[in-house]
Amino acid sequence: MNLLDMENKTGFYFMLFENLGSIRYVLFTLGIFMYFVIILFNVLIILAVFLERSLHQPMYVLISCLSVNALFGTAGFFPRVLMDLMSDTHFISREVCFIQSFIIFTYVVSEFSILMIMAFDRFAAISKPLHYHNIITPRFLGFLLLLNLTFPMILLVVAGLLTTKLTMCGNKLFKVYCHSFEMVKLSCDSVIINNIYGLFILVTTTIIPLVLILFTYIKILIICQRSTSQFKGKAFQTCVPHIVVLLNFTIAIVSDVTLSRAPNVQLPVGLSIFLSLEFLIIPPILNPLVYAYNLPDIRKKIISLINPCR
Repeated sequence: MNLLDMENKTGFYFMLFENLGSIRYVLFTLGIFMYFVIILFNVLIILAVFLERSLHQPMYVLISCLSVNALFGTAGFFPRVLMDLMSDTHFISREVCFIQSFIIFTYVVSEFSILMIMAFDRFAAISKPLHYHNIITPRFLGFLLLLNLTFPMILLVVAGLLTTKLTMCGNKLFKVYCHSFEMVKLSCDSVIINNIYGLFILVTTTIIPLVLILFTYIKILIICQRSTSQFKGKAFQTCVPHIVVLLNFTIAIVSDVTLSRAPNVQLPVGLSIFLSLEFLIIPPILNPLVYAYNLPDIRKKIISLINPCR
């Protein structure tokens, strides 16, 4: 076995970090700043919901779950990419690469699942306001969140096992993080099973939740059209932030999937990298801002946390 074969079996190289020169220090500083902002914004949301008893309601609990998920996903990305920016070698072992891929894809799948639960919660609150607390009970919400956590993990563990069994003919990843589809493309073996299973994951964890979310908000819109202007105002105040967050995350994921699955798309390297990372950067920063700006109860608690004397 030659050295190249051994390297193919032990890990991968991130090629996009090569020859960055002094711009790596600018990118490192920018990365540190963005990661700090992500942690600050999302921790404030979590603390606001946790410390304020009036926010111990399903909608606010789900908003805090989005922040927990954002911290989980970015923790799998930023520390590693910041280390690679300052390192002269950009090698990552197969085991660590699979773990990073698992964390990032769990974050993506969980985000759509939480947004789907949010849509169902708003539908129950708007269509059945008198029975809402009997429908969305703490136990039922806990069950949905547990299902949201375990189901994608099981799917992604199976996907990881399928990928680990592949023999790699290359070790160069043209990404700044471990992407399971990019790893599969480096295999010498047949990847038909991996592609079919990947399509199954895409349908069950992304397309079906998106269809259900859209259907739910259409039903909410129909209900609002038949209601009073005051009812419409309250419904839109709680639904619009969720829709903004959904659109933001969906556009980011579509950008990443398109770049991964359509190799003929020719874009400048910088733009291509940004579009492939958008789902890991923009939603974790924008989501807390959207909810803090649009929901007065969260905004008031965050202000009191920042300035207790006010």
